[in-house]
Amino acid sequence: MNLNKSWFLPKPPSGPTTQWIPVVRIGRLVPFGYTQDVDDPDLLQPVQNELELLERAKLLLTEYSSREVADWLSNNSGRYISHVGLIKRVNLERKRKQASSIARFYAKRYKEAIAKAEAVEAKIGGSATRGTSS
Repeated sequence: MNLNKSWFLPKPPSGPTTQWIPVVRIGRLVPFGYTQDVDDPDLLQPVQNELELLERAKLLLTEYSSREVADWLSNNSGRYISHVGLIKRVNLERKRKQASSIARFYAKRYKEAIAKAEAVEAKIGGSATRGTSS
């Protein structure tokens, strides 16, 4: 899709930069950047070029509109993605990244709390903090 503008979005990067791994299919649709495995319909194989272009597109969203970036992504990858689909994908990844960050934070806090509780138990005699009377 050509918008007939006097400026153009940057060219896609050349050469692979990241190693992508297959993922398990959890929905009906195959997400941008993946194709269905021919041997296992529940496994999605990464498409290196599409995923690298998607990473570049995320950076371009800070400078350009979602429609322009989606058009750029569709033209350079050869696979269509709408501006709404692009925004949904970016927001979902951001949400999952934030959730995993929060989970790691609480895991660290719980690990520290367990270590402190074990130190207190060792100091006062074991099961006294568990409320058991033996």
